[in-house]
Amino acid sequence: METLAACVCRDRVSLLARPWCGVVLKTEVAGRPVKVVTVVGARPQFVKAAVVSPALRASGIEEILVHTGQHYDAEMSAVFFEGLDLPDPSVNLGVGSASHGAQTARMMEGIEAVLLREHPCAVLVYGDTNSTLAGALAAVKLHIPVAHVEAGLRSFDRRMPEEINRVLTDHASSLLFAPTEAAVHNLAAEGITRGVVRTGDVMFELLETSLPAVERAREEALEAYGLRNKRFVLATIHRAENTDDANVWPGILEALRRVAADIAPVIWPAHPRVRALLEKVNLPGVSVIAPLPYLQTQVLARLACLVLTDSGGLQKEAAFHGTPCLVLRDRTEWVELVEDGGVLVAGTDAPRIVECATLACSRSRPPRFEGAKDVGIPSRLIAETLLESCRGLSQEGEGNTCPA
Repeated sequence: METLAACVCRDRVSLLARPWCGVVLKTEVAGRPVKVVTVVGARPQFVKAAVVSPALRASGIEEILVHTGQHYDAEMSAVFFEGLDLPDPSVNLGVGSASHGAQTARMMEGIEAVLLREHPCAVLVYGDTNSTLAGALAAVKLHIPVAHVEAGLRSFDRRMPEEINRVLTDHASSLLFAPTEAAVHNLAAEGITRGVVRTGDVMFELLETSLPAVERAREEALEAYGLRNKRFVLATIHRAENTDDANVWPGILEALRRVAADIAPVIWPAHPRVRALLEKVNLPGVSVIAPLPYLQTQVLARLACLVLTDSGGLQKEAAFHGTPCLVLRDRTEWVELVEDGGVLVAGTDAPRIVECATLACSRSRPPRFEGAKDVGIPSRLIAETLLESCRGLSQEGEGNTCPA
């Protein structure tokens, strides 16, 4: 019996029958390069673009890379562009920090101006940040097709701003690049089946290609931070539902103190906003440092005895390296990692976190989680599908109009 994902993936050609339309249909002509606007704004998106952008260029797609400025500090932005060999953005909107509504609105205004100027065939967005939603809304309101990488992920927790961004972006998208079979089924449960392509995970693709460099950098990283192999805990906590909730934040800090005292020293690369919150907090055994470049993050994730995080990306990276990981949230969108045994959802209660940390460190290290291996190279599949779909639009001619 065929899986739903297999059926959807094989039906890529039928995407061309979908009534995509808009200004691009009037400007695309045979022989011109296919143009795609990619919207990024935060560290996880820089990581994914580092894999997909080269594949787009290799396929002949002209990419306009728009950085919203959601992560604007050099520690959270420039260091990743440099470390991942990403080209400088074509446009940097410099939006910076603001409330959710104000930040998203400013992003939409800037992205809309780029789209009206560039007339792309499609807009490519990643993940679940405000930049993701802003790019999707700006595009779909101009009737420009949206392609969403990491479509279909669900934590089923609508209190998370990221969950709202995921759901809205998926329902605005014409191409939905789902990393897992579970993501495909989540979309189907919401009535979305057309335009869904199971691609595998671009983050795992980057991790695979980065492993030799990670191995070369391990001794230098351990020495730089005074760490010993498998004798430290890597922590990252940054989500607002944790850091900004007076009923949650103290418990997380207490858990870190107890983990550092009872299990191993903790190293915590913290966002600038979080470091400001920690300036007057006493955390013995916890080293709070600046955010790390991608490669150093992978070295520490690989060599740690345990990872504590509320980040979706670091969950995957820890699982890939075979390092046990506790998710400091009540739910995770990466259900496969939990089912595989490498990730435990520990919540935010201090005793529960410490209990889970003790359990995770007492067990054998989980096997590496490698993701889907049956769909080919994710970045190449994304690029080929985009190219095929945009060429199909050009061949359909100028007469297409949007359905009411």
